[in-house]
Amino acid sequence: MQFSTNTHIDAAPETIWAILTDASQWTTWNTTVTKVEGTIALGEKIKVFATISPDRAFPVTVSEFVPNERMVWSSGMPLGLFKGARTFTLTPKAEGGVAFAMKEVFSGLLAPLITKSIPDLQPAFEEFAACLKREAENKG
Repeated sequence: MQFSTNTHIDAAPETIWAILTDASQWTTWNTTVTKVEGTIALGEKIKVFATISPDRAFPVTVSEFVPNERMVWSSGMPLGLFKGARTFTLTPKAEGGVAFAMKEVFSGLLAPLITKSIPDLQPAFEEFAACLKREAENKG
């Protein structure tokens, strides 16, 4: 199971990256979250509280962190029984701006069972991208 979204953002990669990695400000621009705890940096553990399930924390580890280009948040169960990986990608465009992509992939032996209880995240992914675009273009 996976969800993904793409959008063109008319801003510099550095502007978008600064927004994506400032956990303390996520609730000021991102209507899909109610709270983010922790520091968004390589190897750090953060907790995301989403509006889709506001009473539940989603703990993730920042497993890949290439400034202004790519970031991966990972979570899962021991032995790879279930894994979730959310990838944020920024690709500068020759004509200006950035192609922003966000994808989440769920995998592992227990994925067919666990994904049955995961709601449709596609609307939240589209909303996230729209919020990020609006914030970055207002700052850029």
